[in-house]
Amino acid sequence: MLIIAGLGNPGPKYQNNRHNIGFMAVDAIADEWNFGPERAIFQAKVRAGEIPTPNGPVKALAIKPQTYMNESGRAVGEAMRFYKSTPADIVAFYDELDLAEGRFRMKTGGGAAGHNGVRSLMAHVGPDFRRARMGIGHPGQRELVMPYVLGDFYKVELTWRDPLLRACAEALPFAAAGDDERYQAEVMRLAPSPKADPRKASRDD
Repeated sequence: MLIIAGLGNPGPKYQNNRHNIGFMAVDAIADEWNFGPERAIFQAKVRAGEIPTPNGPVKALAIKPQTYMNESGRAVGEAMRFYKSTPADIVAFYDELDLAEGRFRMKTGGGAAGHNGVRSLMAHVGPDFRRARMGIGHPGQRELVMPYVLGDFYKVELTWRDPLLRACAEALPFAAAGDDERYQAEVMRLAPSPKADPRKASRDD
């Protein structure tokens, strides 16, 4: 079972926050591939379906933990154990401050880089899950980070956010087939990132 995990915070208060772009990606994927209805299980909202690949369809579970960001790993860990999956079967979508707005990078393993949702996943499933890092840029000053990530996307940001969400969904068969490098390239082909704002500090690794 491929577990497609979005990181975010539950409830209408947070639904349009930059920190919830992982939830948005999972919703876009489940809609694109006509996953089944949403249900509550594993302390999460989940939808099940299949992703076509050249080697045949891959069963997938789109999961949005409802435990708040800091405890995201609990729900994903429950799902992984239930389906007897491994960390390599988990693709986690989340916001990345250290990537410029609209950039997208796939990575397996590594540290948490200050992201509490990633830290929780590492605690519950180990570090070697696959990471779909969605760049939201950096506000430029450390003390502005919290209000920035917990703030809603501005209307102008939707010009890169919405194409990125669509691209993550449309290109997913490459990730489902295990080709993360090709998936990354296809997402960026479908949704080229805007020019980086020189006022925002960001890096690509």
